[in-house]
Amino acid sequence: MTDELNRIKQKVERTNKHSAFTFLVFLVISTAAWFLVKLSEDYTTQTSFRLQLTDAPTDQWISSDEQSVKMSLNVDGFHVLRYKMIREPKRVVTIALSDVPYRQENGDTYSFSSQYVAEKIADRLNISASDITMNDAMIYFNMSPLKSKVVPIALRSDIKTQRQFGLYGIPTLEPASVTIYGPDEIIDTVRSVHTELLSRTNVGESFNASVGLDLLDGKIHSNTTEVNATFEIDKFTEMDVEVPIKMTDSLKMRFFPETMSVKCLVAMRDYASITPESFSVAVDKQQLKAMQPLLDVRLASWPPTVQIISTRPDKVEYLIVQ
Repeated sequence: MTDELNRIKQKVERTNKHSAFTFLVFLVISTAAWFLVKLSEDYTTQTSFRLQLTDAPTDQWISSDEQSVKMSLNVDGFHVLRYKMIREPKRVVTIALSDVPYRQENGDTYSFSSQYVAEKIADRLNISASDITMNDAMIYFNMSPLKSKVVPIALRSDIKTQRQFGLYGIPTLEPASVTIYGPDEIIDTVRSVHTELLSRTNVGESFNASVGLDLLDGKIHSNTTEVNATFEIDKFTEMDVEVPIKMTDSLKMRFFPETMSVKCLVAMRDYASITPESFSVAVDKQQLKAMQPLLDVRLASWPPTVQIISTRPDKVEYLIVQ
């Protein structure tokens, strides 16, 4: 009798569990169906996006480059949910002025149709622009002329050549100068525009390279954003030259020693043309007036493509010839 009661009890428990499971499945399906029905209905949602304006003309700057624009979204629940998933800081739409026909209203005030903003937002939300109603028909912004100035370009480079090779002369830039635009307080402080750092290793031949300009993180604009740099590379060899030490005025003097020994690196293409006359030595005349027993001497000039390694001596004795 007891066994029969246990079997009946177990059967009842299984029936109850099955009924509970069936109810849960029904509840989930009903909820999902209700949720889908609700999502398929249309809603009107008030919202706002931050508007960023870019690509002003080179000689202009946008003083109101960021503002908030308000609108209504007339969409179904699926798209409302998609919109809600965009976090507030990410609700930004960017309009390039080069892509919209803006017009000057008066003075520094310009405007364009807010429909262009609606189209951008519609693309992002994958809806029709007609589903968006902008609160304002026009977008207004302020844009003012920039001060301009022509400045030279300064190259920043780190060129490492192969052994026995070196940079021949100063790299050339095309263009060598640019017109920059910006607010007065910034333009007045700029004396030159630097390039981005151009690096090369194991270089064994001449080359050209395009290098961008450092425009102070967008604080200034330029009529060009990059320049072409030309580097001439040549093979160099050591040369020893004895350069005469002599005065350039009418005073007749003899120096001991009579020459300065110059050790330098010379490009192979220039080797035959480099002579002692390619260099000059300067004598400290102030020490001569003070009747110093020794005069300081230094190498005063040399060809721009020659790299000086060492010179000696740095002091000489002298004799004034009557």
